[in-house]
Amino acid sequence: MNTRNTRFGIRRRVVRRNATALAVSAMTLSLAACGVMDGAGSESGASPTKGDDITVGLLLPEKENARYEKFDFPIIEKKVAELTNGEGEVRYANAEGKAAEQGIQLDQMIDAEVDVLLLDAVDSEAIASGVQKAKDAGIPVIAYDRLAQGPIDAYVSFDNTLVGEVQGRALADELGSTPGSKIVMINGAPTDPNAAQFKAGAMAEFQDKVTVAKTYDTEDWSAANAGANMEAAITSVGLGEIAGVYAANDGIAGAVIEVLKAAGVSEVPPVTGQDAELAAVQRIVAGDQFMSVYKSYPEEANAAAEMAVALVQGRSIEFDALSRDKVDSPTTADIPAQLVPVTALTRKNIAETVIADEIYTVGEICTEKYREDCAEIGLK
Repeated sequence: MNTRNTRFGIRRRVVRRNATALAVSAMTLSLAACGVMDGAGSESGASPTKGDDITVGLLLPEKENARYEKFDFPIIEKKVAELTNGEGEVRYANAEGKAAEQGIQLDQMIDAEVDVLLLDAVDSEAIASGVQKAKDAGIPVIAYDRLAQGPIDAYVSFDNTLVGEVQGRALADELGSTPGSKIVMINGAPTDPNAAQFKAGAMAEFQDKVTVAKTYDTEDWSAANAGANMEAAITSVGLGEIAGVYAANDGIAGAVIEVLKAAGVSEVPPVTGQDAELAAVQRIVAGDQFMSVYKSYPEEANAAAEMAVALVQGRSIEFDALSRDKVDSPTTADIPAQLVPVTALTRKNIAETVIADEIYTVGEICTEKYREDCAEIGLK
């Protein structure tokens, strides 16, 4: 166990995601050939819990981050249809950052008698009673992207502590020639357990390398709140004293960079990010943002859909192969999980990451404003 992951008890297994994906593909073919996949996923050959006519309830948290509408929902919808021969459906709701609204949406999913819930919680603690309601109604709940509290059946996310480590290491390495450099940390929402893991991972990399002069949590992951926090940091620390900024995601990074420019910096200091949003990729191309963390949304979303269908259809062997990690939440131990790896995104590897994975095209990134910058790094 990696001791830096103890806040939410994430325990990494030896088998990593790429190996798991290959194993699952091979296992699916093998089991189908043996006739086991027509059973409940055990060798008993029992009937599956449901056929292909399943309904997956998908509860996403907000629209501040463009990924949810652009990637997560459509990818999950497409994968569920693919896995169920077009008979399965996804019932979708977005809480737009409101925990109370998400609670109402969860109740509506229960009333609609969905077969399984994929839940990306606005507030991981507040949603726990709703998770219990779903459990009482016989509806399994898979925590998606954020680890909700309550009786969760499974969890699919990125390796969140690793995300923070990647961010922190990149910033510390960039500032390595001047040990003790002052940085500002603009973290994510205190209601999001992922934000605590990002912060912990980054702090582990900052030890004895940089000085965290000020640190702030960003209510609701709001760019406006992040900007206000950055303004306060400049007033407290001094513009010329800030050597770099740890920004927890790209929305925060964009707000931080705007504030720094408005304050009159001659050159924007290194600013981290996360999510590889299009605007952030363009800022990286232009040299305004130092780095982001690229997380393969297709890999995470496809894994969630696969896990949901396997769970509902009683395919326990396939489900176990998809969830070889274990995590502990504050309320539940040994939750089966799949933790997807991440990559640092810089000017050097845009072509090998977001373009190669068809997240964006060169044309989408290299608009007229960024054409010269793109040419400089070989994006044409």
